[in-house]
Amino acid sequence: VVRDNLTEAVYTDATGLGATPTTKLSGAVVGGRLRRFRAVIPFAAQANGDTIVLTKVPAGYTFAFGMINASATFGGTATIAIGIAGATDKYRTAATHTATVPTLFGLYTAADDSPLTAEETILLTIAAAALPGSGSAVVDLYFSAP
Repeated sequence: VVRDNLTEAVYTDATGLGATPTTKLSGAVVGGRLRRFRAVIPFAAQANGDTIVLTKVPAGYTFAFGMINASATFGGTATIAIGIAGATDKYRTAATHTATVPTLFGLYTAADDSPLTAEETILLTIAAAALPGSGSAVVDLYFSAP
């Protein structure tokens, strides 16, 4: 788009803003409502290799970001990944989590995806070691509603 002899770039998701007539943008991109999907995980020494179902997200939703808030660390060596069956690290790559303050997560490769075409069961996958035997964590996942 050229305006007043200046080139103006329109980012991919805003295609249509420079058109005449202007087209309405998707709620997944601009002006959409964020929906929170919350899971509270009581630590009970869940084993290496276990998965915990966090939530189910309906088709049409678009991933924005997630947050983990824990009363205790997930252990010094246990790693956690957040994703789906077949792509266990879709939303968070497997890594330790030793913070006890709210911590954001989210991968660009998930945030730039199109809306979900089918319902997804979101899993937390434990690896490398068991979780601790006490404490708990809250995992919040935020998606734009269609």
